[in-house]
Amino acid sequence: MTISADIVGVEVGPMLQEVDARWLMAYAAGIGEANPLYFDTSLKDGIVAHPVFPVCYEWPLAVALRDRTIPSAARIQAVHATHDRVIHRLPIPGDRLSTTAQVVAVERRKPGAYVVTRFETRDARGAPVTTTDAGALYLGVPAAGEDRWLIEPSPAPKPPDGPARWEQRVPVERGAAHVYTECSRIWNPIHTDRAVARAVGLPDIILHGTATLALAVSALIAREVDGDPARLRRIRCRFGAMVLMPSTLTVQGLGRISGRDGEAVGFKVLTAPGQAAISDAALAL
Repeated sequence: MTISADIVGVEVGPMLQEVDARWLMAYAAGIGEANPLYFDTSLKDGIVAHPVFPVCYEWPLAVALRDRTIPSAARIQAVHATHDRVIHRLPIPGDRLSTTAQVVAVERRKPGAYVVTRFETRDARGAPVTTTDAGALYLGVPAAGEDRWLIEPSPAPKPPDGPARWEQRVPVERGAAHVYTECSRIWNPIHTDRAVARAVGLPDIILHGTATLALAVSALIAREVDGDPARLRRIRCRFGAMVLMPSTLTVQGLGRISGRDGEAVGFKVLTAPGQAAISDAALAL
């Protein structure tokens, strides 16, 4: 069983989806947010999406593209490895969004095939809303053929890895993955079905990587940009250690760095045993 580099270029979509206030508020509630910008529909400019919310409208295309390109026996071997989102603007209620997904890279790596999908989302006027490159590692499944990139990997400064400027403990409740699944409309049984999780070699159900990222981004928005999510322009990270439930995460704010995206804040997320659940991470402001 292998994953062929010939899948580079395969595309699905466009898929049209409507974003409403109920979905935006449910997502924010699902990660325990309290920022009124995600809930208060009486605000003059209305509510906005949490910066990690775009995973919700990207998910159906991720499933459709996976089903077209990845052998069925290999799909359960996938782990979310990297995430890189450019935020052109935050989605708002009433948006009718059109999203496409395309395999833009297959690379041979020691743990298995590394597959990168690009999600492009535009609004009803054709203006860009978000662009996301999501990388998956298929553990134990080799890539067949030479490494192929349809696009050049986007360069970015390496986030600082010195002492944390601040730390914040974030509790993860026992039912966090079930709540996130329903509020985000992202369903993968390894996050909610213990029998399935154990059948694929996990010790128990685990929290979604994007849920861990959302919790971290919320902490960073509160600490670094005075609670204003509209100041974020890009989110980059690498996923690592699994997050079990219940547990407590530690979000660390690192140094500030400068690059082509302007100023960015480095960060890290540690599990209770001190392993890095998220590393090589930065928010561009």
